[in-house]
Amino acid sequence: MDFSAFENISSAIEAKFGSESILDKKAEAIQPYIVIDKKNLVAICEFLHADEGFYFDLLNCITAIDNGPENNTMELWYHLTSIPFEKSFIIRVIIDRTPKEDEELPTVPSLNSIWKTADWHEREAFDLFGINFSDHPDLRRILLPADWVGYPLRKDYQEMEEYHGIKVKY
Repeated sequence: MDFSAFENISSAIEAKFGSESILDKKAEAIQPYIVIDKKNLVAICEFLHADEGFYFDLLNCITAIDNGPENNTMELWYHLTSIPFEKSFIIRVIIDRTPKEDEELPTVPSLNSIWKTADWHEREAFDLFGINFSDHPDLRRILLPADWVGYPLRKDYQEMEEYHGIKVKY
């Protein structure tokens, strides 16, 4: 994405949601991105999807990153594409790794109501990283068995010795 297109998108977001809505941005990256608070995620994504000037009609994937217990943060990178305008854009959300008192897991709002592709991407992040997506229509494990203990892509994951009598650790 060229610099002017990135600036148009980030300026439109700041104009609609306020300058504080973008916590950080990097236009010079190989894949330009903005960092936003999770409380603004749905509104900003609805805007980018619905606005005729941008029309990000595809959520390619969601990348989940565990920054480890020492940093106590996790990240979600939402890779968006506008097929008609041939533009790609990344929205990053940084969340606390430790859930709030009223949550079992770190929680982010689901984007399934905007992009149906979010369904399986969010389930994968839930399954492997233990990130809850509020208002997801069917949040359950997608790769691991339902009774699997823990989230294997977390940096502090402790591998089980065995699972249903099958040796796991070698």
